[in-house]
Amino acid sequence: MVMTNKLIYKELSFNIIGLCMEVHKKLGAGFVEVVYKDALEYELIKCGINFQREKTYSVEYKDIVLKHQFYADFVIENKIIIEVKAVKELSEIHASQTINYLKVSKNKLGLLINFGEDRLTYKRYVL
Repeated sequence: MVMTNKLIYKELSFNIIGLCMEVHKKLGAGFVEVVYKDALEYELIKCGINFQREKTYSVEYKDIVLKHQFYADFVIENKIIIEVKAVKELSEIHASQTINYLKVSKNKLGLLINFGEDRLTYKRYVL
């Protein structure tokens, strides 16, 4: 699993990225993640896109389920994981986090979105 230009869920992912661009255009950089998540949630509802916010997933390890879970920022139509960041620059740890969320959720596409720079940046990851 690696970052790729392979376009699955092309129309839906373009719509999501467009909504993120709208949020960034209106808010700019400098807010904490939750502000961008709230604004993105508003846009998703307004557009009628089916999603879950902070969906819980269990993590299996060997023959057990670990007691701590992870929360995906957004799961769109049970297909796409959105991981929202508001940092100066995306790093490998953010990429690893998104990839691990994809593995555990068994979704096919992960969008790592960063609102923390002067312009919106994003990366696509395909399982």
